[in-house]
Amino acid sequence: MIFLPLPFVVALLLVILLVATLRSDEPRKGLRPFLALICLCAVQSIIMGLRWGYDVAVLRYVLPVLASCLPPLVLASFRSLIHREAGASRARWLHAAPPLGIIALLVLSPVLIDGAVIVLFVGYALALLNLGRTGPDALDEARFDGVHAAHRALLIAAAALCISALFDLAIFLDFQWSKGANAALIVSNANLLALLFLGPTAIVAARARPLPVVASNIEQAELLAAKDREVLDRIDHLLAEQQLSRDENLTLSRLARRAGVPARLISGAVNRLARKNVSQYINDFRIAEACRLLRETDMPVTAAMLESGFQTKSNFNREFRRVTSLSPASWRERNRPSPP
Repeated sequence: MIFLPLPFVVALLLVILLVATLRSDEPRKGLRPFLALICLCAVQSIIMGLRWGYDVAVLRYVLPVLASCLPPLVLASFRSLIHREAGASRARWLHAAPPLGIIALLVLSPVLIDGAVIVLFVGYALALLNLGRTGPDALDEARFDGVHAAHRALLIAAAALCISALFDLAIFLDFQWSKGANAALIVSNANLLALLFLGPTAIVAARARPLPVVASNIEQAELLAAKDREVLDRIDHLLAEQQLSRDENLTLSRLARRAGVPARLISGAVNRLARKNVSQYINDFRIAEACRLLRETDMPVTAAMLESGFQTKSNFNREFRRVTSLSPASWRERNRPSPP
């Protein structure tokens, strides 16, 4: 019977995911870092299978270099969802330093490689958490229907990096204590974590930026409140009178362009005046439109959902209950006018 290492199975799953992503109806330029991440994980899985399944010892020099490429690419994938500031394109080249550093250690001091890889994974996990510290509103080009799932994907990716670091530590200790007797088993299980990098990121397709800092003194706060009200009035006009909230592809970045207001100002104004995040604020308008359709027409609930700007039934039902405390069907039953 032909022996098929588990990493090969993982690699096959990753290739299937890559093909499915490439054949999607709406490919986006912003998905390129994620596609590169899938490719890297697939290549890494194949090399792990050759190294630990077929004992191709020479590949032990390749694995740490590939491993050092993974955290920077995970971070770069999420940074590709964030509006780039001036000078950011220059700073991103610094992320080429980890693989170059590992190559240098292979030549100069191989004994330090395991510790360097562990520190690298944990450090980039912390960088990811810092990237998403502002919450879902940081994802200013994500569809509002998927903004919470996108933020969860970032947290899952950070957790996966930390768990990978723990597996690397376990492999290092196994070589110290039992000369690598259990290394192949540990590597096979750790390889499954590659899917944790990729599954959540498939739902992430937009850019983000952090919220502004609220002014500290009273005079600045009053001026800020006036500006917030002006911004919110402009947004309300677009969402209600021009029915922009019904656009299922609406993003914070697109809304900012239509309003002629920076996305960070919109996010801050909504948070300070409405006491909610932008996705909830937009969904309030959508739920109001859905309620009108349910009350005034015989349109099916699903049709009302799509017409009001929602794309997924789960998100629609969750937001409908948040606003009305009822399901759409129950709300319609209670609020339909009685027949004459």
